[in-house]
Amino acid sequence: MSQEVSRHGGRQRYRAADADLVAWDSARRPKRCLLARNLKLQRIVAVKLKQDWSPQQIAGWLRDQYPGNPELWVSHETIYRSLFVQARGALKQELIGHLRSKRRIRRSRHATDRGLGRGDIADAISIRQRPAEAEDRAVPGHWEGDLVEGSRGTYIATLVERRSRFVILVKLSEKRTDVVVNALIKAVRKLPTTLRKSLTWDRGMELANHVQFTVATEVQVYFCDPYSPWQRGSNENTNGLLRQYYPKGVDLSSVSQAQLDAVARKLNTRPRKTLQWKTPAHILDSSVSTIH
Repeated sequence: MSQEVSRHGGRQRYRAADADLVAWDSARRPKRCLLARNLKLQRIVAVKLKQDWSPQQIAGWLRDQYPGNPELWVSHETIYRSLFVQARGALKQELIGHLRSKRRIRRSRHATDRGLGRGDIADAISIRQRPAEAEDRAVPGHWEGDLVEGSRGTYIATLVERRSRFVILVKLSEKRTDVVVNALIKAVRKLPTTLRKSLTWDRGMELANHVQFTVATEVQVYFCDPYSPWQRGSNENTNGLLRQYYPKGVDLSSVSQAQLDAVARKLNTRPRKTLQWKTPAHILDSSVSTIH
Protein backbone atom coordinates (compact mmCIF):
# COMPACT_ATOMS: atom_id res chain seq x y z
CA MET A 1 0.00 0.00 0.00
CA SER A 2 2.91 2.39 0.82
CA GLN A 3 4.30 2.09 -2.71
CA GLU A 4 0.93 2.88 -4.23
CA VAL A 5 0.38 5.89 -1.99
CA SER A 6 3.85 7.24 -2.72
CA ARG A 7 3.05 7.41 -6.42
CA HIS A 8 0.25 9.85 -5.69
CA GLY A 9 1.87 12.29 -3.34
CA GLY A 10 3.79 10.19 -0.80
CA ARG A 11 3.99 11.48 2.72
CA GLN A 12 1.77 14.47 2.06
CA ARG A 13 -1.11 12.19 1.06
CA TYR A 14 -0.51 10.01 4.10
CA ARG A 15 -0.57 13.06 6.40
CA ALA A 16 -3.88 14.11 4.82
CA ALA A 17 -5.25 10.60 5.27
CA ASP A 18 -4.14 10.56 8.92
CA ALA A 19 -5.95 13.86 9.47
CA ASP A 20 -9.02 12.29 7.92
CA LEU A 21 -8.97 9.53 10.51
CA VAL A 22 -9.40 12.04 13.32
CA ALA A 23 -12.55 13.37 11.69
CA TRP A 24 -13.80 9.88 10.94
CA ASP A 25 -13.27 8.76 14.54
CA SER A 26 -15.18 11.74 15.90
CA ALA A 27 -18.51 10.02 15.25
CA ARG A 28 -19.59 8.18 18.39
CA ARG A 29 -22.25 5.51 18.00
CA PRO A 30 -23.43 2.78 20.35
CA LYS A 31 -21.77 0.30 17.98
CA ARG A 32 -19.04 1.65 15.75
CA CYS A 33 -18.95 0.28 12.24
CA LEU A 34 -16.06 -1.65 10.72
CA LEU A 35 -14.39 1.41 9.20
CA ALA A 36 -14.52 3.24 12.52
CA ARG A 37 -12.59 0.40 14.17
CA ASN A 38 -9.98 -0.45 11.54
CA LEU A 39 -7.57 2.48 11.05
CA LYS A 40 -5.60 0.92 8.21
CA LEU A 41 -8.79 0.11 6.32
CA GLN A 42 -10.04 3.67 6.88
CA ARG A 43 -6.86 5.05 5.39
CA ILE A 44 -7.04 2.87 2.28
CA VAL A 45 -10.72 3.61 1.64
CA ALA A 46 -10.22 7.37 2.08
CA VAL A 47 -7.32 7.41 -0.40
CA LYS A 48 -9.28 5.42 -2.98
CA LEU A 49 -12.34 7.61 -2.66
CA LYS A 50 -10.16 10.65 -3.29
CA GLN A 51 -8.94 8.92 -6.45
CA ASP A 52 -12.61 8.83 -7.56
CA TRP A 53 -13.01 5.10 -7.09
CA SER A 54 -16.57 3.95 -6.45
CA PRO A 55 -17.35 2.04 -3.22
CA GLN A 56 -18.04 -1.06 -5.35
CA GLN A 57 -14.62 -0.79 -6.98
CA ILE A 58 -12.93 -0.33 -3.61
CA ALA A 59 -14.68 -3.35 -2.10
CA GLY A 60 -13.77 -5.58 -5.06
CA TRP A 61 -10.16 -4.33 -5.21
CA LEU A 62 -9.61 -4.95 -1.48
CA ARG A 63 -10.65 -8.59 -1.75
CA ASP A 64 -8.42 -9.07 -4.79
CA GLN A 65 -5.46 -7.17 -3.30
CA TYR A 66 -5.63 -8.78 0.15
CA PRO A 67 -7.04 -12.30 -0.43
CA GLY A 68 -5.59 -13.67 2.80
CA ASN A 69 -6.48 -10.74 5.04
CA PRO A 70 -10.24 -10.48 5.67
CA GLU A 71 -9.62 -7.66 8.15
CA LEU A 72 -9.00 -5.45 5.11
CA TRP A 73 -12.25 -6.43 3.39
CA VAL A 74 -15.29 -4.19 3.54
CA SER A 75 -18.57 -4.19 1.63
CA HIS A 76 -19.58 -1.23 -0.51
CA GLU A 77 -22.69 -0.95 1.69
CA THR A 78 -20.50 -0.38 4.75
CA ILE A 79 -18.52 2.28 2.89
CA TYR A 80 -21.74 4.09 1.98
CA ARG A 81 -23.03 3.79 5.52
CA SER A 82 -19.77 5.18 6.89
CA LEU A 83 -19.98 8.18 4.58
CA PHE A 84 -23.55 9.01 5.46
CA VAL A 85 -23.61 8.02 9.13
CA GLN A 86 -20.11 7.86 10.62
CA ALA A 87 -18.29 10.62 8.73
CA ARG A 88 -18.79 14.24 9.74
CA GLY A 89 -18.04 17.77 8.64
CA ALA A 90 -15.36 18.55 6.08
CA LEU A 91 -14.31 14.93 5.61
CA LYS A 92 -17.87 13.89 4.83
CA GLN A 93 -18.38 16.63 2.26
CA GLU A 94 -15.01 15.98 0.62
CA LEU A 95 -15.41 12.23 0.27
CA ILE A 96 -19.02 12.43 -0.89
CA GLY A 97 -17.82 14.96 -3.47
CA HIS A 98 -15.70 12.23 -5.05
CA LEU A 99 -18.70 9.95 -5.62
CA ARG A 100 -19.98 9.93 -9.18
CA SER A 101 -23.39 11.07 -8.03
CA LYS A 102 -22.95 14.26 -6.02
CA ARG A 103 -26.49 13.96 -4.63
CA ARG A 104 -26.80 12.20 -1.29
CA ILE A 105 -27.30 8.79 -2.81
CA ARG A 106 -28.37 5.62 -1.02
CA ARG A 107 -30.66 7.58 1.27
CA SER A 108 -34.13 8.81 0.67
CA ARG A 109 -34.51 12.52 -0.01
CA HIS A 110 -36.98 12.44 2.86
CA ALA A 111 -34.44 11.01 5.31
CA THR A 112 -32.07 13.00 7.49
CA ASP A 113 -28.58 12.37 8.84
CA ARG A 114 -29.87 12.26 12.37
CA GLY A 115 -30.89 9.02 14.05
CA LEU A 116 -34.25 7.81 12.85
CA GLY A 117 -36.98 6.62 15.12
CA ARG A 118 -38.28 3.11 15.53
CA GLY A 119 -41.68 3.85 14.07
CA ASP A 120 -44.59 1.96 15.58
CA ILE A 121 -42.78 -1.38 15.95
CA ALA A 122 -42.27 -2.13 19.62
CA ASP A 123 -38.76 -3.13 20.75
CA ALA A 124 -37.34 -2.74 17.25
CA ILE A 125 -33.55 -3.06 17.04
CA SER A 126 -31.88 -0.80 14.48
CA ILE A 127 -29.73 -2.10 11.64
CA ARG A 128 -27.00 0.10 13.09
CA GLN A 129 -26.61 -2.51 15.84
CA ARG A 130 -26.27 -5.43 13.42
CA PRO A 131 -23.03 -7.45 13.92
CA ALA A 132 -20.01 -6.64 11.78
CA GLU A 133 -19.96 -10.19 10.42
CA ALA A 134 -23.38 -9.55 8.89
CA GLU A 135 -22.30 -6.21 7.44
CA ASP A 136 -19.46 -7.72 5.43
CA ARG A 137 -21.01 -11.06 4.49
CA ALA A 138 -18.12 -12.86 6.16
CA VAL A 139 -20.26 -15.46 7.91
CA PRO A 140 -23.31 -17.31 6.53
CA GLY A 141 -26.65 -17.23 8.29
CA HIS A 142 -27.55 -13.55 8.05
CA TRP A 143 -30.70 -12.94 6.02
CA GLU A 144 -32.64 -10.07 4.48
CA GLY A 145 -36.41 -10.24 4.14
CA ASP A 146 -39.31 -8.49 2.47
CA LEU A 147 -42.77 -8.97 1.01
CA VAL A 148 -43.47 -9.01 -2.72
CA GLU A 149 -46.94 -7.70 -3.54
CA GLY A 150 -49.26 -8.96 -6.23
CA SER A 151 -52.71 -7.77 -7.22
CA ARG A 152 -55.76 -7.80 -4.93
CA GLY A 153 -53.63 -7.56 -1.78
CA THR A 154 -51.74 -10.82 -2.34
CA TYR A 155 -48.19 -11.35 -1.11
CA ILE A 156 -45.27 -13.73 -0.88
CA ALA A 157 -42.31 -13.39 1.49
CA THR A 158 -38.72 -13.48 0.29
CA LEU A 159 -35.70 -14.35 2.41
CA VAL A 160 -32.18 -13.88 0.99
CA GLU A 161 -29.00 -15.08 2.68
CA ARG A 162 -26.51 -12.21 2.50
CA ARG A 163 -23.31 -14.16 1.85
CA SER A 164 -24.57 -16.58 -0.81
CA ARG A 165 -27.66 -14.72 -2.10
CA PHE A 166 -29.58 -17.98 -1.53
CA VAL A 167 -33.32 -17.28 -1.63
CA ILE A 168 -36.29 -18.82 0.17
CA LEU A 169 -39.82 -17.98 -1.02
CA VAL A 170 -42.72 -18.29 1.42
CA LYS A 171 -46.41 -18.39 0.53
CA LEU A 172 -48.66 -16.11 2.56
CA SER A 173 -52.42 -16.24 2.87
CA GLU A 174 -52.53 -12.60 4.00
CA LYS A 175 -50.35 -9.77 5.33
CA ARG A 176 -51.39 -9.80 9.01
CA THR A 177 -48.38 -9.95 11.29
CA ASP A 178 -49.40 -13.23 12.96
CA VAL A 179 -49.77 -14.89 9.53
CA VAL A 180 -46.45 -13.57 8.24
CA VAL A 181 -44.50 -14.38 11.40
CA ASN A 182 -45.88 -17.92 11.65
CA ALA A 183 -45.03 -18.57 7.98
CA LEU A 184 -41.49 -17.27 8.46
CA ILE A 185 -41.03 -19.34 11.61
CA LYS A 186 -42.02 -22.48 9.73
CA ALA A 187 -39.60 -21.70 6.89
CA VAL A 188 -36.63 -20.74 9.08
CA ARG A 189 -36.99 -23.74 11.38
CA LYS A 190 -36.14 -25.95 8.39
CA LEU A 191 -32.67 -24.39 8.26
CA PRO A 192 -29.70 -25.80 10.19
CA THR A 193 -28.91 -23.82 13.31
CA THR A 194 -25.65 -22.58 11.76
CA LEU A 195 -27.72 -20.63 9.23
CA ARG A 196 -29.94 -18.94 11.82
CA LYS A 197 -28.20 -15.77 12.94
CA SER A 198 -30.08 -12.61 11.95
CA LEU A 199 -32.83 -11.23 9.75
CA THR A 200 -32.89 -7.67 8.42
CA TRP A 201 -36.34 -6.33 7.55
CA ASP A 202 -37.83 -3.00 6.55
CA ARG A 203 -40.26 -1.04 8.73
CA GLY A 204 -43.36 -2.91 7.57
CA MET A 205 -45.85 -3.71 10.32
CA GLU A 206 -46.11 -7.28 9.01
CA LEU A 207 -43.15 -8.04 11.29
CA ALA A 208 -44.53 -6.25 14.34
CA ASN A 209 -44.51 -9.65 16.12
CA HIS A 210 -40.76 -9.94 15.59
CA VAL A 211 -40.16 -10.91 19.22
CA GLN A 212 -42.30 -14.02 18.72
CA PHE A 213 -40.24 -14.84 15.62
CA THR A 214 -36.95 -14.48 17.52
CA VAL A 215 -38.13 -16.58 20.47
CA ALA A 216 -39.22 -19.37 18.11
CA THR A 217 -36.15 -19.35 15.86
CA GLU A 218 -33.36 -17.68 17.90
CA VAL A 219 -32.86 -15.38 14.90
CA GLN A 220 -32.42 -11.74 15.90
CA VAL A 221 -34.36 -9.23 13.78
CA TYR A 222 -32.86 -5.86 12.79
CA PHE A 223 -34.93 -3.11 11.19
CA CYS A 224 -33.77 -0.81 8.39
CA ASP A 225 -34.02 2.95 8.54
CA PRO A 226 -37.22 4.33 6.97
CA TYR A 227 -37.05 4.85 3.20
CA SER A 228 -33.73 2.99 2.92
CA PRO A 229 -34.23 -0.04 0.61
CA TRP A 230 -30.49 -0.06 -0.16
CA GLN A 231 -29.92 -1.44 3.34
CA ARG A 232 -31.45 -4.66 2.04
CA GLY A 233 -29.66 -4.55 -1.30
CA SER A 234 -29.48 -8.31 -1.87
CA ASN A 235 -33.17 -8.68 -1.11
CA GLU A 236 -34.16 -5.81 -3.42
CA ASN A 237 -32.11 -7.33 -6.25
CA THR A 238 -33.66 -10.75 -5.72
CA ASN A 239 -37.17 -9.30 -5.73
CA GLY A 240 -36.34 -7.81 -9.12
CA LEU A 241 -35.25 -11.23 -10.40
CA LEU A 242 -38.47 -12.71 -9.05
CA ARG A 243 -40.52 -10.40 -11.27
CA GLN A 244 -39.40 -12.52 -14.24
CA TYR A 245 -41.73 -15.20 -12.90
CA TYR A 246 -44.33 -13.04 -11.17
CA PRO A 247 -44.69 -9.66 -12.90
CA LYS A 248 -46.32 -6.75 -11.12
CA GLY A 249 -50.10 -7.00 -11.12
CA VAL A 250 -50.22 -10.80 -10.99
CA ASP A 251 -52.60 -12.36 -8.48
CA LEU A 252 -50.33 -14.41 -6.18
CA SER A 253 -53.11 -16.14 -4.27
CA SER A 254 -53.18 -19.09 -6.67
CA VAL A 255 -49.42 -19.69 -6.50
CA SER A 256 -48.64 -22.78 -4.44
CA GLN A 257 -45.69 -23.30 -2.11
CA ALA A 258 -44.46 -26.05 -4.44
CA GLN A 259 -44.39 -23.57 -7.33
CA LEU A 260 -42.50 -21.05 -5.19
CA ASP A 261 -39.98 -23.74 -4.24
CA ALA A 262 -39.44 -24.51 -7.93
CA VAL A 263 -38.79 -20.84 -8.73
CA ALA A 264 -36.43 -20.53 -5.77
CA ARG A 265 -34.55 -23.60 -6.99
CA LYS A 266 -34.07 -21.96 -10.40
CA LEU A 267 -32.74 -18.77 -8.81
CA ASN A 268 -30.45 -20.68 -6.46
CA THR A 269 -28.90 -22.80 -9.22
CA ARG A 270 -28.30 -19.89 -11.58
CA PRO A 271 -24.67 -18.60 -11.66
CA ARG A 272 -24.19 -15.02 -10.51
CA LYS A 273 -21.55 -12.55 -11.61
CA THR A 274 -21.32 -11.22 -8.06
CA LEU A 275 -20.40 -14.76 -6.93
CA GLN A 276 -17.69 -15.12 -9.60
CA TRP A 277 -20.18 -17.18 -11.63
CA LYS A 278 -20.84 -19.69 -8.91
CA THR A 279 -24.39 -20.41 -7.82
CA PRO A 280 -26.01 -19.35 -4.53
CA ALA A 281 -26.65 -23.02 -3.73
CA HIS A 282 -22.96 -23.85 -4.21
CA ILE A 283 -21.80 -20.95 -2.04
CA LEU A 284 -24.24 -21.79 0.74
CA ASP A 285 -23.36 -25.50 0.70
CA SER A 286 -19.65 -24.66 0.80
CA SER A 287 -20.19 -22.26 3.69
CA VAL A 288 -22.07 -24.84 5.74
CA SER A 289 -19.43 -27.49 4.99
CA THR A 290 -16.69 -25.13 6.13
CA ILE A 291 -18.49 -24.44 9.41
CA HIS A 292 -18.85 -28.14 10.14
